Amino acid sequence: MSNSPLRIGLVGMDTSHVPAFTKLFNDPAASGDLAGFRVVAGFPDGSDTPMSRDRIAAFTEETRALGVEIVDSVEALIERSDRLMILSVDGRIHLRQARALLAAGKPLFVDKPVAGSLAECLALYGLAERDGVPCFSASSTRFGTEISSLATRPDLGEVLGATSWGPLAYQTGQPELFFYGIHGIEALFTAMGPGCESVARVKGPVHDVLTGVWNGGRIGVYRGLLQGHKCYGLAVHGTEGIVNLAEKPSYEALCRQLGRFFKTGVPPVTAEETLEIYAFMEAADESVRRGGSTVALAEVMERAREKASDACR
Repeated sequence: MSNSPLRIGLVGMDTSHVPAFTKLFNDPAASGDLAGFRVVAGFPDGSDTPMSRDRIAAFTEETRALGVEIVDSVEALIERSDRLMILSVDGRIHLRQARALLAAGKPLFVDKPVAGSLAECLALYGLAERDGVPCFSASSTRFGTEISSLATRPDLGEVLGATSWGPLAYQTGQPELFFYGIHGIEALFTAMGPGCESVARVKGPVHDVLTGVWNGGRIGVYRGLLQGHKCYGLAVHGTEGIVNLAEKPSYEALCRQLGRFFKTGVPPVTAEETLEIYAFMEAADESVRRGGSTVALAEVMERAREKASDACR
């Protein structure tokens, strides 16, 4: 077996995640699941949205200064890489980017949000399944030390319900919850697990509140903080007690999971659970359009699957 590090290639150079992840994987002192990798190449793809267009140059140069080769095509990136990551800040271009990368057959991580709509999320994961390529996406909130140990805490017992909260801001042209809301919503799903059946949303100027009903009648709530003090938090109600967490997202925790995924090909989060999270957010958008009425996740999933089947062709 070769002792050479696995080479990582990055698509998208318009977010702080690019230099941050590069520093973690390229650290000579990296250990455990972070060890055995090197980010070697980056392709500065992006979109015309200001948060992408106006930041590509600066993050590209910062990453180049870390010793990463900046290439001028996806083909050149694939040729130099063993493992691939889509880090573009605009989820609306992820499906386009993934089409070319999945064809290479190399394990792929897609940074949040997976794509620009639930239908595109379904299409992206559908292409990965069709091509037999290991693929996953997740928010870093899921992998914190405290939140990832909830299932084994004896002082909590069986989870009966949970409430999460976190900073929220809307990005023009993107689904309102996909970009920032995903962090607190993924924390909620980490506590509750999959099985959400419906959601209702109350969107106010101060807070944006989603109330989901899980199988068995359990209730999970996400509160997006638009104004006032903003921090991440999670309260979990169990049969044995209530656990309160205030854990910041951790790039290192996410990258350790990424390293394990790149070595084993086993995603730490299933496609089914990730897609349920995006169905939850899209159903919440539909709830607003219906004046706050409850919307079944199955309804938005069915509609999105019809669109996704066309996108996969």
